[in-house]
Formats: sequence, C-alpha cells, structure tokens
Amino acid sequence: MRALTGCGPHSVVLVDGPSGAGKSTLADVLVAHWPGTGPRPTLVRLDDIYPGWAGLDAAIDQLTEQVLRPRRQGERAAWQRYDWDRAEPAEWHEVDPGHPLIVEGCGALAAVHAGLSDVRVWLTADDALRKRRALDRDGDLFRSHWDQWQADWEAYRARETPERWATHTLTAS
Repeated sequence: MRALTGCGPHSVVLVDGPSGAGKSTLADVLVAHWPGTGPRPTLVRLDDIYPGWAGLDAAIDQLTEQVLRPRRQGERAAWQRYDWDRAEPAEWHEVDPGHPLIVEGCGALAAVHAGLSDVRVWLTADDALRKRRALDRDGDLFRSHWDQWQADWEAYRARETPERWATHTLTAS
C-alpha cells in the first residue's frame, strides 16, 4: 500500500502477471484500501476486454488506444466490454478522468504502457499454483483453452518483457 502513497486523482496503476497469480484479488484490495479521501479508483479488468481466448494482443491495443493514451492526453477514455456468452463486442464504459485508474490483467504491463502509467505491479506465483487457481476459478471452460492462452501469454512476455517495466514486484503464495 505504500506504493500508492502520493497517488492522486489522475494516477494510473497497472497490475500484470500470469493467469492465476492473484491480480484480481490484489486489484480489489487496492481499490478497497486506496489512500486519502479523494475519489475512489475506477477498476478496469482486462478479462472484460479480451475479445475471446485469442484476444490478448487485441485487448492490449484497446487499452493503449482507447484508455491509457487518451487519458494521459486529457481526452475522453473508454473501453468496450466483450460479451463472452455471445462471443461479440458489447457496450462501452467511460473512464472518469477525475478518478484514479487501476487496470489489472494479463497484458497490462506492455512496454507502451510504461510511459502511460504511474505505478506498475508485476505479480507472479508458482506455475502449479497458478494453474490450479485459474482452473478452480474458471473450471472446464478455461481448461480447454489453457494451452492456447499460455502460449499467447508466453509470446507476450517474450516480446514485451512486462516485468521489466514494473515499479513493484510481488510473489503470491
């Protein structure tokens, strides 16, 4: 929580790491314990943006072009939810420029996002623990896509070296 000291109403916090590391839980804690009396942060979950199981790169692009870059330039920012049940894009969500922003999910620490954010957290965990958590959380649906998602994740990690951009590194247990 000390990492958030000094974060103001325009701060951007990114939380990245592999599936099952605990990013969503950490983001929920950050929102609940945001310091100060100012506006509460807006939370954007990349799970709501990925356009399907092969959508990691597309979600990174949307986050860059529709949320982080416009927000940093003082322009309107919004993200489009992906309807997983219908397998199609859904409604748009405005991002209030007067509130801090927390973005969590695989892909949050893409290299281009380093200059568009203030606090960057890399969260990791043991591979066996991560897989168990992810499959316990998402069940058989994720099980059938685990290998593809993991391959896309590894390609992202090799290309972007997200942990390199982190201002804070945590290991979950």
